[in-house]
Amino acid sequence: MIKQIFTWWNSQTLGTFLYTIFFGKFVGEDEFGNKYYQNKKNNRWVVYNGEINASKITSDWFSWMHHTTNKIPSNKKEKKYIWQKPHKDNQTGSKKAYKPNKITKSSKDFRKYETWKPK
Repeated sequence: MIKQIFTWWNSQTLGTFLYTIFFGKFVGEDEFGNKYYQNKKNNRWVVYNGEINASKITSDWFSWMHHTTNKIPSNKKEKKYIWQKPHKDNQTGSKKAYKPNKITKSSKDFRKYETWKPK
């Protein structure tokens, strides 16, 4: 509880906690443990499981959060198309980040750009 009061990046702030208790109606939970709430004015918010990172929200819940759809996603495995991949959060800055072939080559093969010099 003390950690929750003084660190906003761990789950929710004290203000969000109190607002959720008094005004929030639990709507659902995704496969990552994030919990979604709604109030009577149709405001929607998420309480993240662990570190706050907006890329943890799946596409189904993203659509609901931004009022694109009013259908509440179910936690059941819905039939997906072959081309639909499972959700991953943003990998930027990690070892799993996407790097084009030109960057992944050894440094001696990688040519740096030279600045333009007038003659």
